[in-house]
Amino acid sequence: MEVDEKRNTLNTILVEPDPTEGLWHLVDTGLADVIVPELPALRLEQDPIHRHKDVLAHTIAVTAKTRADLILRLAALFHDIGKPATRKYTEKGVTFYHHEAVGAKITKKRLRELNYEPKIVKDVAELVRLSGQFKGYMNGWSDAAVRRYARRAGHLLGMLNELVRSDCTSRNPEIFADLQVAVSELEERLRKIAEEDAKANERPLLDGAEVMEYLSLPPGPEVGKALKFLLELKRTEPDLDEAATKERLIAWHEGRA
Repeated sequence: MEVDEKRNTLNTILVEPDPTEGLWHLVDTGLADVIVPELPALRLEQDPIHRHKDVLAHTIAVTAKTRADLILRLAALFHDIGKPATRKYTEKGVTFYHHEAVGAKITKKRLRELNYEPKIVKDVAELVRLSGQFKGYMNGWSDAAVRRYARRAGHLLGMLNELVRSDCTSRNPEIFADLQVAVSELEERLRKIAEEDAKANERPLLDGAEVMEYLSLPPGPEVGKALKFLLELKRTEPDLDEAATKERLIAWHEGRA
């Protein structure tokens, strides 16, 4: 089976409205051993957290719950792929510490071998790596922690939140509902913080006191006009630093004299 045929077979299944049957067929016929050999290995992993017979059943359920976007579906398919490599038995039971980081490496290697585009490889691997970031949210996050979550996710933030929602396959309606509420709460906090940051970014680099000092102005309408000029300057040339902004302000003021 050629590489392109392997990739196209996987893609065809993953973009189906419901990939469940196709993914089970892939495993049951042995095709997965040729295309994604890490996938059948999940069948042997007992998952005490999601209470599934095996991680494979959970993985396919999560993949089916996501919308039919190739990057998102690939991330769902690979999000627990690192569990076999990180499984440990302790007094408290089975653990899979750092399986997301290990899984991201496995994902990158497998997708490269399937000749996926570099951007797809990068985005999918990053979603796998970040897929466990939400776990501590219900213990309480500060605004700084929410900002870090958003910063780490970058342009993948929306997809990451979708993956988190889909990753709950519990049959307990209360557990499922609690997670959905928590993700919605996080998304609302992200929205409010983004609005606050946008407003902060609307402030000019120099404040009124600095304007009065640099231009030798008393409080009054001229200070307001200078601040308006500085705000427009920041909008049109956001990369200007404070020194360059001061020079522009002085030149603007002298031009009005």
